[in-house]
Amino acid sequence: MSEFQLSLASIEEVRQFVNAATRSPCEVDVCAGRYVVDGKSIMGLFSLDLSHPVTIRVHGGEGDREAFRQAVENLLAK
Repeated sequence: MSEFQLSLASIEEVRQFVNAATRSPCEVDVCAGRYVVDGKSIMGLFSLDLSHPVTIRVHGGEGDREAFRQAVENLLAK
């Protein structure tokens, strides 16, 4: 499992994230506080408070996890 922080500040960034998660063979969880939603669900993401960075947990093979992380590299929280 890989874990990192993302900042999803705009609708376009959410759409980009969901597209990357959907293309990935990995399971992607998005955690905000005590809530966890499927990263492949745009409706699930919009149910979270995205005004703060969220934690992403990626489950899958090492190569697949790294490919997903690179796909969302520009969204990493700073």
